[in-house]
Amino acid sequence: MSSPSSSTSGGSGRRNRSPPRPLDPISRTALRYTLSPREYELLHQYLISRAPAGIQKHTPSPRRFEKITGQRDQRASSTRRGSEPINSEEVRLDDNVQALRAALRVFVGVYLGFKGYGVLMRKLAERRGARRVESTAVRFGDARLALSFSSILLFHKLLHRFFHRLRASLLDDNAVAFRKRNPQIARLLTSAYTPSVGAALAGGFLGVSPADQLRITIAIYVFTRSLEFGYNALEEGGYLWKSEEDGGSGRPWWFGSWMIMPFACGQLLHAFVFDRSCFPADYGKFIMQRSPEYIQLRPKDYARDRPWPGTFDIVDALAAISKLNWPPFLSPILFPGAKEALPAQLEKVAPLTSPAHPATAFTSCAVLHPHDPSCLRTYIKYFVRAFPGIVRFFTLIYGAFALLAYKSLLKDPKTFLNRLSARILRMALFITGAIGSSWASICFFNIYLPRSLLPTQRWFFGGFIGGLWAFVARSKERGNFLYSARLSIDSLYKVGKKRHWWKGIKNGDVLLFVASLALLNVVYEARPGAVQGAMMRKGMGVLRGEGFTDRAEPKGQNDKEKMERKEAEEEALGEKMKDE
Repeated sequence: MSSPSSSTSGGSGRRNRSPPRPLDPISRTALRYTLSPREYELLHQYLISRAPAGIQKHTPSPRRFEKITGQRDQRASSTRRGSEPINSEEVRLDDNVQALRAALRVFVGVYLGFKGYGVLMRKLAERRGARRVESTAVRFGDARLALSFSSILLFHKLLHRFFHRLRASLLDDNAVAFRKRNPQIARLLTSAYTPSVGAALAGGFLGVSPADQLRITIAIYVFTRSLEFGYNALEEGGYLWKSEEDGGSGRPWWFGSWMIMPFACGQLLHAFVFDRSCFPADYGKFIMQRSPEYIQLRPKDYARDRPWPGTFDIVDALAAISKLNWPPFLSPILFPGAKEALPAQLEKVAPLTSPAHPATAFTSCAVLHPHDPSCLRTYIKYFVRAFPGIVRFFTLIYGAFALLAYKSLLKDPKTFLNRLSARILRMALFITGAIGSSWASICFFNIYLPRSLLPTQRWFFGGFIGGLWAFVARSKERGNFLYSARLSIDSLYKVGKKRHWWKGIKNGDVLLFVASLALLNVVYEARPGAVQGAMMRKGMGVLRGEGFTDRAEPKGQNDKEKMERKEAEEEALGEKMKDE
């Protein structure tokens, strides 16, 4: 028989076990916008359940987490609640919570990513011994950038959902009177592309980020991708040429994205010579490092105390030569006492031109290939020297990316390696030919054109000729061609501002981004398959609040019937509006 004291103690213990205290509204809201029930369930299963007993005691179970936050696990709602109806207001609230939750995560991820990158770059610079300079970065630049990205994601989802529901309500029978009173506005708001264009207004939040090169790069990137996908949609719809199935001949075999390169290379080469501040530095470094026979480096046995022109000194000398209408070369070896054998603007390249071969005809040839008077022989020697190094460069780059497709390599190694080798050789031949032909075109124009004919514009045409080599690598290199096009657009815009060809519009990059995002949304709405890349299409689905789905994937018969039924309903509504 138990003693009274023990029973009293046990009873008081049970009476003192108070129910869990309800969370305050701030904590409840923080939990609601931090984790979904499914995510908390996974966290509880893999982390909290393995934690010490004290931690497990003070953490709620997944069921209690749902009750605390007032959320439903949509994936398990049908099994847990049977046929319990879901309130539309609750679903709308859950959608808003999910949108804000995703935006908060983007903000944290982007902020930490850029902050960590900045710290890493500073540490590497300190290890290299670089002097620490005072930062000129914008205050809270990383936070503003993260806020910009997260706001674009959040408001793109909200605006797309808002205009989608507005369109649905205006197409309802109850809105007949409004459609009759305002036919133009009704036609505008009930268009199938209204949600896509309306959601693109969220792109205006790009203006929150600092107005630096990164913002311009993002705007140009989205602009070129939207044009690319728009072209794909036009081609897919048969607006450019008829396919063979429709009785046409299809796209010409020679037509493709490689045609961008002559114009891009021409503009970039001209900017490299005359407006280097408007030219991408890494691009120029790549060209100069792979220009043997044309860019003369300091000889190993040349005295260190004697001046030698740098690579950019050579380019500046060529720019001065072109402005002097390509003067002929007067050899100091043959005419040692001649006055003004070399113009004053070219004094820095005197170590190149002084020992130049006496048979050299033009001053530009004496700067580029002083030891060999033959332009054709120099061009051939350039190919022999440059091609192997460029092949090695692309072998490393493409070989590293090829490892990601190791399954294809293991499945059919011979075919895989043949394709990889052919791509490397084509790309190496394109780069070698483009660089060499651009330099050699200077000699070609000097021989066959009058000195005063297009003296500075020759650089554009020389780059244009070099860009024609892209025809060799026209297969599967659209990404590289578009990358060069983006660099060219950025360079051209800066050159135009520098030379006062046009005035920059305030926040013009933001306006370009909004227009490009609208075009991208319209293309994705009309023809999802025109948006190339499964990850790109899934990203568009996330941006529109449709989830991580690919609308261009082959779907089952039921999904196909649903799509056909939806299209039929929209056609019927359109006919109804016409009748009204």
